[in-house]
Amino acid sequence: MPDRHRTESGRPEPGRSARGAGPGRPARRDRHGRGLRGRLVPATVPLARTKAEVFDDLVLDTVESLERRYAKELAGVEFAVEDVPPELNVYDSDVLEDGEVPLARLLPGRPGRQELPPRIVLYRRPLEFRAMDREDLADLVHDVIIEQVANLLGMDPDELT
Repeated sequence: MPDRHRTESGRPEPGRSARGAGPGRPARRDRHGRGLRGRLVPATVPLARTKAEVFDDLVLDTVESLERRYAKELAGVEFAVEDVPPELNVYDSDVLEDGEVPLARLLPGRPGRQELPPRIVLYRRPLEFRAMDREDLADLVHDVIIEQVANLLGMDPDELT
């Protein structure tokens, strides 16, 4: 089948490069000649957000509401999100579990020379797996954070809500 962009001598048509791209740039086209496609949705629409970004927003919402009420107590506390918990044979009492699966972990700070601030780590995938929908996930994230903060502050979780 002859190439539609070439003359009979096999050379490209005048004004056209051999690969269909600008000078010095290789052609980036699919087999139908359409070229690169852009994003299917603009970055500003909610569909463009990943599950991890949505989860991070849920965590931030809960943490910000707690920090408004307990700014002094939570001043040095770090909150983190990991996709999955690390593989350990036995989990300590600082881990909030559902059955055998860790959902979050409280790492108390260490004062002294190598000062480490207290840290609450939430495990995204186990929490997402237990939620039916986004609202259920928001409630679950809220409950887990409340329980971990209550453990850190030595309070009853009902006092924080």
